[in-house]
Amino acid sequence: QVQLVESGGGLVQAGGSLRLSCAASGRTFSLYPMGWFRQAPGKEREFVAHITWNGDSTYYADSVKGRFTISRDNAKNTVYLQMNSLKPEDTDVYACAIGRRPFRSGRYYSTDEYDYWGQGTQVTVSS
Repeated sequence: QVQLVESGGGLVQAGGSLRLSCAASGRTFSLYPMGWFRQAPGKEREFVAHITWNGDSTYYADSVKGRFTISRDNAKNTVYLQMNSLKPEDTDVYACAIGRRPFRSGRYYSTDEYDYWGQGTQVTVSS
């Protein structure tokens, strides 16, 4: 059984920072691409960030580019999302996901390209 557990969410003031962690068990994801998505109530999942299997490339949604950074530590089987300059509009439930292998290039934004999902962690940004 593959499990992804996110942590690091919480309440922060606008302009503040949070670092989310996603720890995997049941599977080492050193050879898998990873992604972060967020979802608000009544909304579809929104792509946030993606990192390739070897960490040599990253991709970001325009709404977070320059503020968020995705990284991975394959030795720890963990992926991170550093969130800086947070805005109230960033308030959401953030979930990490393991991508398919092989991953279809250019499809990092699609939820269909990911096989396993964490339960998510709540991020709330106050104004």
